[in-house]
Amino acid sequence: QVQLVESGGGLVQAGGSLRLSCAPSGRTFSSYAIAWFRQAPGKEREFVAAISRSGDSTYYADSVKGRFTIARDNAKNTVSLQMNSLKAEDTAVYYCAAKKGGYSSSVAYYRRSEYDYWGQGTQVTVSS
Repeated sequence: QVQLVESGGGLVQAGGSLRLSCAPSGRTFSSYAIAWFRQAPGKEREFVAAISRSGDSTYYADSVKGRFTIARDNAKNTVSLQMNSLKAEDTAVYYCAAKKGGYSSSVAYYRRSEYDYWGQGTQVTVSS
């Protein structure tokens, strides 16, 4: 069992930056692919970004490409999501998710069903 703990959410003005972190409780997760999803009020939970176990491959939703960067430090057992040029539409609860092993296909990284463990979420609010 992996428990994921997210941190770094908060309130920021449009155009500002935030950095989210995800860390497992009691486990090393170099053998897990990690993703960030988000859910805005009244909307489905949607894919934001993902990173492979080694960190060699990263994936982004079109809506955040060029503004968000996902990275991992397996030595420190953390995954981060650097969010720049934030917009009001980025307001959501952000969730970290972990998948044991590799993805089931080359395009599976964006599917919620692909992930085995989820964090409790951290609120990001962008004021316009």
